[in-house]
Amino acid sequence: MGPLVARLSRAGQRLRQADRAHPWVLDTAVAALVFLMVCLPDLLHAGGGGDGDGPRRFRLAFTRLPLVGMLALQAGLVVPLLWRRRRPAVAFGAVTVVFVVQWSLGAALRADMALFVALYSLALHGRLRQLPWACGVMAGAMALVAARVSVVVSVGDALFFLLSTATAALALGLVVRIRRAQLAGLRDRAARLEVERDQRSRLAAAAERARVAREMHDIVGHNLSVIITLADAGAYATARAPERGREALLIIGDTGRQALGELRRVLGVLRDVADGRPDGPELSPQPGLTDIDALCEGVRAAGLAVVYRTAGEVGTLDSGVQLAVYRIVQEALTNTLKHAGADTRVNLSIVLKDSELTVRIQDSGPAGGTGGGTAGRPGTANEEGQGLVGMRERAALYGGSLSAGPADGGWTVQAVLDPVSPGGAR
Repeated sequence: MGPLVARLSRAGQRLRQADRAHPWVLDTAVAALVFLMVCLPDLLHAGGGGDGDGPRRFRLAFTRLPLVGMLALQAGLVVPLLWRRRRPAVAFGAVTVVFVVQWSLGAALRADMALFVALYSLALHGRLRQLPWACGVMAGAMALVAARVSVVVSVGDALFFLLSTATAALALGLVVRIRRAQLAGLRDRAARLEVERDQRSRLAAAAERARVAREMHDIVGHNLSVIITLADAGAYATARAPERGREALLIIGDTGRQALGELRRVLGVLRDVADGRPDGPELSPQPGLTDIDALCEGVRAAGLAVVYRTAGEVGTLDSGVQLAVYRIVQEALTNTLKHAGADTRVNLSIVLKDSELTVRIQDSGPAGGTGGGTAGRPGTANEEGQGLVGMRERAALYGGSLSAGPADGGWTVQAVLDPVSPGGAR
């Protein structure tokens, strides 16, 4: 049943496409079919209602038309069907006029069914406000026919049959019209949903690219800053204190391996998602507040004097909030290491009070420097670096804000988050 339905559906689609390209073909075919079914039998018998069929009293009740008159009336009933879709009201009006003229002459033709075809076409293709007057005209025409055939059939029976046929044609046209409108609505809705799906996919891809770029920046930027600072310090210490140089090289190796492992995990996730592999890469938990101690140890090895303190029940924070705080602290320490250099004192505090989480990273600026070492700092030259933008985004994700600028001879980054906001509910 499935393949048959599919073939019929494809055949119907091809027919609809051909009809849209050449609509006159179907209209001509309908008119030709009506002629062959109802006009040709009357012509073969060379008569109208008295064609030799039926009871004698029925034959005598109608006028016998000459061949020319019959052809003229049949043409008047069938030819307007060529415009039944393009001008349904005009076609219905023309067929009705010929129908009334024919029955006024007392003639009965099988081609009268063209009036019901015209009514069906008007209900399907015409304007809905035209249907009331069309129904009134149709009722009048049916009353004329009932009066003409009253000599052989009661008026009530004739009206019942004729009006039932007209109602069926009208109802069929309306049902097909409603069905087509529903299908058109479904197609339009499907097209809109497809566009919305594509838009959501593009937005999700853009958001994912931004997230990955932010994570890559945090991972690579911090570890490279530590590696560069240790490499410079190791090169300086090699001549005077070889043991310090060797220690710096060991820390550089550990930091590089850590950065490489994190990069492999991030890239492994992206590769597995792109390849559609069900088995993901080996993952590790995202860093949180408990990892800030190790982060501070790493930058202390690079020369920064970091004093870290917490206040409040920060351990109860949601893992997403902890990750945001970790990345903000990581980026702030990286900027301090990059712009203020080693031998800089940093005060790091994370305070949870009521429903407000405050993260403050303040450095003393470069050793022996003035002005807080603001030169080259992100956010000081009418533009923000990617790291500062990432910190602002992370703070905004939890209903917070971030400020950065010179203060007390150094540089201060302060983020205020709402840990119970959407996305950070505890």
